[in-house]
Amino acid sequence: MPVFVKKLLIVGAVGFLIFFMAFRPDGAAQLFKSIGALLMAIAQGLGDFLTGLMA
Repeated sequence: MPVFVKKLLIVGAVGFLIFFMAFRPDGAAQLFKSIGALLMAIAQGLGDFLTGLMA
């Protein structure tokens, strides 16, 4: 992928996040809570898996 296209996509994504947080703060907060919960569930599952390997 050309560097220009990659930079354009990154700037667009950051701009969308800022717009989303500015005009839909409740929705943005819920989205970030959901992402955090997903990451915690993945970490918990990985920890359980590694614990199971050691037992």
